[in-house]
Amino acid sequence: MGRVVVITGGSAGVGRAMARRFGRGGDRVAVIGRDRAGVEDTAREIEAAGGEGLALALDVADAEAVRAAADEVARRWGRIDVWVNNAMATMFAPLSKMTAAEFRRVTEVTYLGYVHGTMAALTHMRPRGEGVILQIGSALAWRGIPLQSAYCGAKFAIRGFTDSLRSELIHEGLAVKLGMLQLPAVDTPQFDWARNAFDRRPQPVAPIYDPDDIAEIAWRASHAAPRELWIGYPSLKIIAGSLLAPAWLDRYLAWTGYDGQLSAEAETPGRPDNLFRPVARGHAAHGRFEGKEKPQVFAFEPAAVRTLALGAVAALGLLAGWAAARRLGD
Repeated sequence: MGRVVVITGGSAGVGRAMARRFGRGGDRVAVIGRDRAGVEDTAREIEAAGGEGLALALDVADAEAVRAAADEVARRWGRIDVWVNNAMATMFAPLSKMTAAEFRRVTEVTYLGYVHGTMAALTHMRPRGEGVILQIGSALAWRGIPLQSAYCGAKFAIRGFTDSLRSELIHEGLAVKLGMLQLPAVDTPQFDWARNAFDRRPQPVAPIYDPDDIAEIAWRASHAAPRELWIGYPSLKIIAGSLLAPAWLDRYLAWTGYDGQLSAEAETPGRPDNLFRPVARGHAAHGRFEGKEKPQVFAFEPAAVRTLALGAVAALGLLAGWAAARRLGD
């Protein structure tokens, strides 16, 4: 049997797709989620794919529960090789329509859940001096958008936390690798589970990608352990835009960010959401947007993007110099 892997938020969406992909690789995979039936179903899919599954029902906002889960995995399989922090919660609402409790809950799951998972993973990786921790991030870790301020704030926080910790691990001389994958819009059930303050159903901002394609990139990243990956052209564009023209993006998103995240379909009054408790339905990798997914996704390493950008600037400088020399010669 292969590696020992833990995936939080493994009952649905990208987490479930990743669990199946690691299972196909012959790994032993523990999946963490709040809904017991959901994680047990994922564990069965892992085993059907060729791996060994373990279902752990708990809330990642509970640090002690996460630590106990890591201990259980280590007792069962002897170690933890890869830990994937993926669990998230969000709410579609302007800040003016959120309560402090709602904002806190998104932060506890989406940010502190990653901190708790990372701390638990390191407890078992530090004595061995090796391991891989993957943070499933978002292009929204670089650029906040309206209607998801709590979620965007949490993703920014994960990026800062991960950078700080990486320096600490280098200082300690530990070979534990940290990687962060910045995702584009993905077709997952979160758009039917998230709390929504509007009378229109939420939707991902197109283009939309297939969670199985994201899972394939994550599986490869668990071996190569890149520092960061920007996944999909939309991630590349929004991150570049946030670095080059942040004020313009403020205005652009003010004009487009509302309708882009709200479909024309009416929201179901009283629909259950998963902010404070799990939803006992819809535990699948894909959401309701199958058929609208892009057929292919690319992953970009920021260092390579910077090298290409600098090369393009240098080439333009040489071209401008050559043109100026031609004019002077004439």
